[in-house]
Amino acid sequence: EPRTLIRSTAQDVRGEEVRVRFAPSPTGTLHVGGARTALFNWLKARSEGGKFVIRIEDTDTARSTRESEQSMLQDIKWLGLDWDEGPEV
Repeated sequence: EPRTLIRSTAQDVRGEEVRVRFAPSPTGTLHVGGARTALFNWLKARSEGGKFVIRIEDTDTARSTRESEQSMLQDIKWLGLDWDEGPEV
């Protein structure tokens, strides 16, 4: 008889909370690849009852701007995505 895996929707198979993140580098506007990654990660977090985290990358300080960061966050909001940890939370 096959075994059935039963688990909480907020935990992965190891019993840990599902946490996914999107970590854009604010060096310009959000592009379609970044939007796709954010959407897929958001869908995974919401379908598993986990957390979607936005962490703004700070490794390219020469090209990063506050305006680009704000633009990306606005674009993510425009897509209808919300996050559980990160800027503005």
